Amino acid sequence: MLVRELSVPGALEFTPVQYDDDRGVFLEWFREDEFSKATGHSLHLAQANCSVSRAGTLRGIHFAELPPSQAKLVTCVHGAALDVVVDLRVGSPTFGRWDAVTLDDDDRRAVYLPVGVGHAFMALADETVVNYLCSEPYSPGREHAIHPLDPAIGIEWPATARDGTDLSPLLSPKDDAAPTLAEVRARGVLASYESCLAFSRGELAP
Repeated sequence: MLVRELSVPGALEFTPVQYDDDRGVFLEWFREDEFSKATGHSLHLAQANCSVSRAGTLRGIHFAELPPSQAKLVTCVHGAALDVVVDLRVGSPTFGRWDAVTLDDDDRRAVYLPVGVGHAFMALADETVVNYLCSEPYSPGREHAIHPLDPAIGIEWPATARDGTDLSPLLSPKDDAAPTLAEVRARGVLASYESCLAFSRGELAP
């Protein structure tokens, strides 16, 4: 398994080794030993999610308050998606910046999102299936969203689908009504960079 650090500190891309023959393909998309070696800590698995999306569906930017926030390991098992991580940790050297990885059923990469960062993705094909391993269960009172088209963040969302057709962002009413990064920061719900690092090291109680 190959590991690459994204430009948002703590966010990682995992590219598995695939074994294919005339029957199909086999791969290990998560290994605890490889994950712990790359991150310095284990992944506490509390919830597994699956979403199925039509081309153009744009989900996010979502994040959860710290503690305990919610770390995620995300992969695409069918179709394709542009997966985006946004640094929302106040005091981080890359606060407000984003990075992206194309997740698809060819390379079968996975992305790790540490606590305190935001997550969003756009489906690039119909019936795109994205799976998430989450470190904490969904907690409605601690979940927040930032508008994925916030120009201050400036995510470059694809305009073309996997098959070459035009894409238009399709947002849920909740995501379409989400505030900007500046508005969310003013509300005081963003965690500090140092507290996120301390939590990941087990130094901050949930």
